[in-house]
Amino acid sequence: MTQHSTLPAGHEDPNQFALLGQRRFAPFFWTQFSGAANDNLFKFAFTVMVTYQIQVAWLPPALAGLVIGALFILPFLLFSATSGQLADKYDKRRLIVFVKRLEMAIMAIAAWGFFSQNVPVLLACTFLMGLHSTLFGPVKFAYMPQVLTERELTGGNGMVEMGTFVAILLGNVAGGLIIAVPEIGAHHVGFACVGLAIAGRVVSGYIPSLPPTDPGLTINWNPFTETWRNLKLAHENIVVFRSLLGISWMWFFGAVFLSQFPSFAKEVLHGNEQVASLLLVVFSVGIGIGSLLCEVLSRRHVEIGLVPLGAIGMSVFAVDLYFASRALPPSEIMGIGAFLAEGAHWRVMLDLGLLALFAGLYSVPMYALIQMRAQPTHRARIIAANNILNALFMIASSLIAGALLGAGFSVPQIFLFTGLANAVVAAYIFLLVPEYLLRFVAWVLSRFVYRFKVQGDEYLPAQGAAILACNHVSFVDAVLLMAASPRPIYFVMDHRIFRVPVLGWLFRLAKAIPIAPYKEDAATYEAAFERATQVLREGDLLAIFPEGGITQDGQLQEFKGGIMKILDRARDEGIEAPVIPMALTNLWGSFFSRVERGTAMVRPFRRGMFSRVGLNVGAPVAPREVQPERLRAQVAQLLQA
Repeated sequence: MTQHSTLPAGHEDPNQFALLGQRRFAPFFWTQFSGAANDNLFKFAFTVMVTYQIQVAWLPPALAGLVIGALFILPFLLFSATSGQLADKYDKRRLIVFVKRLEMAIMAIAAWGFFSQNVPVLLACTFLMGLHSTLFGPVKFAYMPQVLTERELTGGNGMVEMGTFVAILLGNVAGGLIIAVPEIGAHHVGFACVGLAIAGRVVSGYIPSLPPTDPGLTINWNPFTETWRNLKLAHENIVVFRSLLGISWMWFFGAVFLSQFPSFAKEVLHGNEQVASLLLVVFSVGIGIGSLLCEVLSRRHVEIGLVPLGAIGMSVFAVDLYFASRALPPSEIMGIGAFLAEGAHWRVMLDLGLLALFAGLYSVPMYALIQMRAQPTHRARIIAANNILNALFMIASSLIAGALLGAGFSVPQIFLFTGLANAVVAAYIFLLVPEYLLRFVAWVLSRFVYRFKVQGDEYLPAQGAAILACNHVSFVDAVLLMAASPRPIYFVMDHRIFRVPVLGWLFRLAKAIPIAPYKEDAATYEAAFERATQVLREGDLLAIFPEGGITQDGQLQEFKGGIMKILDRARDEGIEAPVIPMALTNLWGSFFSRVERGTAMVRPFRRGMFSRVGLNVGAPVAPREVQPERLRAQVAQLLQA
C-alpha cells in the first residue's frame, strides 16, 4: 500500500473526519459529492417534470422513472470496461478534471433542455450523465488506495459512502423543491445543475496528481471483450471476485427497497409524497451512520468481520419491516405530521434506518478489501468489473420485484422475500469465502468475550511474506491473532487442536496447517513444512507458535527449531521473509487456557466477561538474524512491555 507524498508530517493515519482537512482527500471528497448531488438533482427534477408538469404522449408518467433510470444505468454496462482501462493508464487527477469538464458541457445542454422543456434532449443528457458517472466510478475507488494507508482505507471509504448517500438525498430533495417553483422552476433547475458542475470542476483542480498504475496499457476499445477480460482479472483473486458479487448483491438489496418507497409510502403506510421523501431520508441517514461506524468498529483497519454482522442486521430488520407494516389499518392519505403521530410508524422507520445502517456496515469493508487486495496495476479495471456487475444486479432487482408484484405479492411481502433471500445469499458467500466468517468470529471474540488491545500493530506488514512468531497460551490464540491482522494468516498448529469441537472446525476452515512430531507422523510433519514454504512463496503471512504446544503453567517455554527449518527452506527458494515476534498477554487464567489440572474450557466465567488481554508486536527481525534462543528472549521482553 503506497501513501501519497502529500501526507503532512506528523499527521499519519488521521481519523476519517480529519481527512477532510487534508489536500490528498478533501478536494476528491467534495468533487465526488458534487457529482453525486448533481446526478440526482438532475434526474429527480426531470422525473417530476415529465410526471406532473408536462404531458408527453410517448413517455407516460408511469414509465418515466423507469426509462430515466434505465438510460442512466446503460452506460455502466457499455463503457465501464473502457473507463477502468483509462483509470489504470492515466493520471487520475487528469481524468477527474476531464470528467468534470464533461459534466459542465452536459449540464449546459441540460439547462437548455429544461429552459425549452425538450424531453429528447433531457433524455440524451440522462444517458450522458450516466456516462459521466461511469467514467468517474473506477477513478474514485482506485484513487483512495493510492493516497490512504491501510489504517485509513476503511474510514476513507466510510466518508465517501456517507457523502454519496447524503449527496443523493440532498440532490433529490433540491430537485423536487426547485422544479416545483411555479413557472420558473425548470429554469432554476438548469442554473443549479450548471452551478454544481462548475463547483465540481473548480474543486477538482486541487486534487493532487498521481502516477498512473499501468502507463503501458494498450486500450481495448471493444467493451464486450474487455468486460470479459476484466471479470477474468477479478476472478484471479477468488476473495476479491466473490467480494464483488457480495457488493453487487447489496446493490440488488438496496435497489429493491429504494424502488418501492413511493408505492410503500402510498399503499401500505397511507402517506403522501412527503412521507415517501421521509423514507428516503431515513434510509440515507442510516447508510451514512453505518458507513461512518465502520472505522470505529474496525479499530481503523480493513475489518471484513463486520460484513457478516451487516448481513445479519440487513436480514433481521428487513423481516421485521414486514411484520411492522403488514397489518397497518386502512387510512386516508396522510401528511408527514399525521404519519409521525402514529406510534406504529416509528417502528417502520426504525426498521428501515437500522436496515440501512447494517447495509453500510456490510458494504464499506468489502470495498476496502477489494481496494487493498486487488493488484494496483489493474485495480481500476476490477472496480469497473464491479460497476458492471452492480448494474446487472440492479436491473435484475427491478425485473424480479416487478415479477413478484405481477404475481400478487404485496410490497411488505417483497421486503420479506428480499430479507430471507439476503440470509441465504450471505450464508452462501461466507461459506465460499470463509475468511469473512472467520474474521467475524475473531471480531466478536476480541470485543465481546475479551477486551483486546494491540500494541505495535504498525509492525504488521501490509503486504509481502512474513513469519509471525508468538507465545502459545490458549486454544484461541490463533483467533486473536486473526483479529489483530488486516490480512489473512496461515497458522502452523499442533494436529491435536483440530480435534477440539468447534475450534477444530474453525481452524480447518482457516486452512491452518496441521503439524505432528516426525516420529509420530512423518508424512504430516513433511507436508506441514512444504505448505508453510508455499505460503511464504505466495507472499502471505505465516504464523507459528515456536513453543510447540500450549503452555501448561503460563510460563514461556523453550522454542523449538521448527522455525529455523522453515527459514532455511524459504532461503533455499530465495525467499527472505522477516520474522515478527509477538506476545499475547494476560490470557493465562482465562476460560480458554489450561489452568486447572491441565484442562481448559471448564469454567466459562472464571474471569468474568470482557477481561483485558493484549498483543504486543515487536519490530521485524531479518531472517539471517533469527535464532530460537534470541527469538524467545525477544518474545519474553514483549511479555513485560
